[in-house]
Amino acid sequence: MNADNTTLDRAEATVAATLDHPDRSQVLADLRRRVAGTVHTPGDPDWDVARMPWNVVVDQQPLAVVDVRDEGDVRAAVRWAVDLGFQVTAQPTGHGAVHGLGGDVLLLRTGALQDIVVDEQRRTATVGAGVKAGALLAALDGTGLTFLAGSSSDPTVVGMTLTGGISWFGRAYGIGSDSIVSVELVDGLGRHRTLSAASHGPDADLFWAVRGGGGDFGVVTRMEVALHPAPHVWGGRLLWPLERLPELLRVFARSTAEAPETLSTWLHAYQFPPLPEVPEPFRGRSFASVAVAFLGEAEEGERLLAPYRVVPDLAMDLTGDVPLAELDGIAAEPTDPTPGMEWSQLLSRLDEDTMDAFVRAVGAGSGSPLPVVQVRHLGGAFTRTPDGGGAHGPVREPYNLFLLGIPAVPELVPVIEACFERTGAAVADAASGRTLLNFGGAHARSTWWSDADRERLVRAKGESDPLGTLRSNRPVEATTAP
Repeated sequence: MNADNTTLDRAEATVAATLDHPDRSQVLADLRRRVAGTVHTPGDPDWDVARMPWNVVVDQQPLAVVDVRDEGDVRAAVRWAVDLGFQVTAQPTGHGAVHGLGGDVLLLRTGALQDIVVDEQRRTATVGAGVKAGALLAALDGTGLTFLAGSSSDPTVVGMTLTGGISWFGRAYGIGSDSIVSVELVDGLGRHRTLSAASHGPDADLFWAVRGGGGDFGVVTRMEVALHPAPHVWGGRLLWPLERLPELLRVFARSTAEAPETLSTWLHAYQFPPLPEVPEPFRGRSFASVAVAFLGEAEEGERLLAPYRVVPDLAMDLTGDVPLAELDGIAAEPTDPTPGMEWSQLLSRLDEDTMDAFVRAVGAGSGSPLPVVQVRHLGGAFTRTPDGGGAHGPVREPYNLFLLGIPAVPELVPVIEACFERTGAAVADAASGRTLLNFGGAHARSTWWSDADRERLVRAKGESDPLGTLRSNRPVEATTAP
């Protein structure tokens, strides 16, 4: 169970006393003596860079930032925080930004943990916490094997997998977190723990929890993931003028209803700004698009895409063979830090009324300010629970709707929020009320797990982090947040 209120109150009092203490500099000097990595503190010339998350809209103001050198630094930093009553959060690259991160939290950057070991015979890969998805894909290129990679090469393997992992190959192989073979982490008392299917007692419950429960149970330093067959990948994007979105939606709905599990298809509505950094073919233009990844040969991939080619006015054909090292080129998502606002919802269906309302909300002439609107086809292995699976559980809904707004200026924030609300209302009848953990922002954690699974996660959290030292961007809570 979680630490009781008395313990938490005592920890909060210690934090407050430490922050107000005239020898605060000595406290941080003690941290520097305990770790080998670099400690960044407010007032340092590089402070704003050190604390910045990938989504620059989130204003993180931690107590300090530690660029850890190794697993020993993680243990030392957590123990320091335990001694003084602070909290700890970990971000390899900043994709897991924490809203409201303030001066009672020590931020660990684990990006230096870069080991990659590929075992082709066992079909596993072991990676350090800082290894990005693109680095592992490059290491696997030519092996005929893949891990359950998503749309971008920039997030870490550990970060994208702990809370689920919605991969291009998930329709064939399931949720990424169920492919975790073993985990090494530092728990909330600074103890190193190795977890796997062979674990017993509390470690067995903790292994279940970290596979889909997120980073609230320990600072993961190393993870082993199962690899899956991918001898040939074919895919890419087809783009039409945005005015063709109504016809494209209907082909998408029909085709995904019959698609093999080896094919993943995502539909997009794009509005590219007229900025110099946007490539010339896209700059200042709006498109409707389908993006696909197919575990198979080009001839069969072309046959599966044939219904889409009937839609008139095809503007660009960017399909072809896809080396694993170039998998992120299918969706071509930005990798540089950027301001972003996100909204997402799982959909139980795509019927005529839903498609019509969707087009009115974000199609041509809608006034939508969103540069990216995406509908991912799920289904297949996402719907199944493997033997010995982790905490995430199956995804029964066949589609995931994702909206991205870029508040380049503050005045855009209410405009984007209004579009989120309008689009949410348009698809409300088809929405399941659930948001995938990898997609949802602050509200995702309150709507995902069943009551029984949530209570099991709370118990695992209480055992691994009895003082509440660890703070993640997906905190485990005993009751649903309002």
